[in-house]
Amino acid sequence: MLLRLAKILLVAFRFGLEEFPLSAVANSRWRGWINTLLFFRRLDAPRGVRLRQALETLGPIFVKFGQVLSTRRDLLPTDIADELAKLQDQVPPFPSAAAVAEIEHAFGQSIDQIFQTFEREPVASASIAQVHFATLHDGTEAAVKILRPGILPVIMNDLALMRTAATLVERVWADARRFKPREVIAEFAKHLFDELDLMREAASASQLRRNFAGSPLLVVPEIYWDYCTSNVMTMQRMAGTPISHIEELRAQGVDIPRLARAGVEIFFAQVFRDGFFHADMHPGNIFVADDSRYIALDFGIMGTLNDADKSYLAQNFLAFFQRDYKRVAQAHVEAGWVPPGTRVDEFEAAIRAVCEPIFDRPIKEISFGKVLMRLFQTARRFNLEVQPQLVLLQKTLLNIEGLGRQLDPELDLWKTAKPYLERWMSEQIGWKALTRSVEAEASRWAVILPQLPRLLHKALSGERAFNDERALRELEDRLRSKTRALRFAWLLVIAIGGWTLYQQFGR
Repeated sequence: MLLRLAKILLVAFRFGLEEFPLSAVANSRWRGWINTLLFFRRLDAPRGVRLRQALETLGPIFVKFGQVLSTRRDLLPTDIADELAKLQDQVPPFPSAAAVAEIEHAFGQSIDQIFQTFEREPVASASIAQVHFATLHDGTEAAVKILRPGILPVIMNDLALMRTAATLVERVWADARRFKPREVIAEFAKHLFDELDLMREAASASQLRRNFAGSPLLVVPEIYWDYCTSNVMTMQRMAGTPISHIEELRAQGVDIPRLARAGVEIFFAQVFRDGFFHADMHPGNIFVADDSRYIALDFGIMGTLNDADKSYLAQNFLAFFQRDYKRVAQAHVEAGWVPPGTRVDEFEAAIRAVCEPIFDRPIKEISFGKVLMRLFQTARRFNLEVQPQLVLLQKTLLNIEGLGRQLDPELDLWKTAKPYLERWMSEQIGWKALTRSVEAEASRWAVILPQLPRLLHKALSGERAFNDERALRELEDRLRSKTRALRFAWLLVIAIGGWTLYQQFGR
């Protein structure tokens, strides 16, 4: 670990990272001494470029950390966040013999017993795992993902060093606490350990495939569960064209503007319909099938939203689209994301100043990165709490921006998304939502309601006679309350029964 720490410090000094805001020597006399000692350094590149190069030099785990850090635009200056977003998981593959050994150890059989064929040359390699093509014994073509051998000890050592560094920075520099370095490391560790469990990734892929079963927009590979373990995942081999190959797609007759609009609809369907979304939708993880459907790959990072999050987001999106900035400000106050004493009119004016300039423009003229940065700067002014569950959503939205720019620079994201959101909101409120809720609760009430008379009798029989007039009045009040509850329950039974009859015979 000491050798690793020494290497990290050497790389940091080599790329001039001591000048960064989170550095304990950024604004101290130590920085001058370091510059004197390392007079031979050439620090011509911008600070964001130097940070990216340093992380690439330190290896795969630091590259992954930089990718996660790039999503925290509430903490980073725009130039650094934009540069870190360029980090790619392009690392040399590990030896094929090691991949075969991992598979054989996982299943306790030789590779020839497990697969009919197994291609030794990997088709993709990243910091955590690499992928080989194979054929099952029934002739099914498959893709096999294998974790890098010995990756866990490397990750644990690097994470321990990151935690130690974060703690030291917070102790020696008080302003660093605003950047929450320990929380950022903890968030990174959580995502990283999720990616290390390929059974978890397989389950995520299976869920996403079920959510889009029969979809004309998105296809997700099938998981072959008999060939999956925590460090080996086997799935359907997908054939398609990388979405970044625009000219090749045009030559195949793909309607590129339609493809761009479909990508937006897929994103909003995942977020608002399912509350379960692919959070790593960069071009390297998306292919296009022969029938122009999207093909999703690599399910190591998935995001989830509960009903309250979805409702909050939908209301905010619609309010943004309608330029109702007062409603946006009120939604933040009602959700408790800003202090209760916040002046809504001031918050409204600040949001208007950020958002008004971006409307009625094509996506090529809009930078979500800049808009998000300005929103986060506004949030800091009003002490808004950044919600951890929305960080992955922010990252995904930035990926959608990049994808939209590649496919159709003229895409109007607002016009594309607004009808979908309005339709979703109409399904969440009004009679449709009420009837769906009644149907969902009907089975529960069917169990509870027959027991109400017995429970009421038990409660009533448990009452003792009271000579005290006040106690008698309290008893009468309780009886009236229970009677009203029973009357409401029977009315609900009648309503549910009527609805059930209508569903069965009235259509």
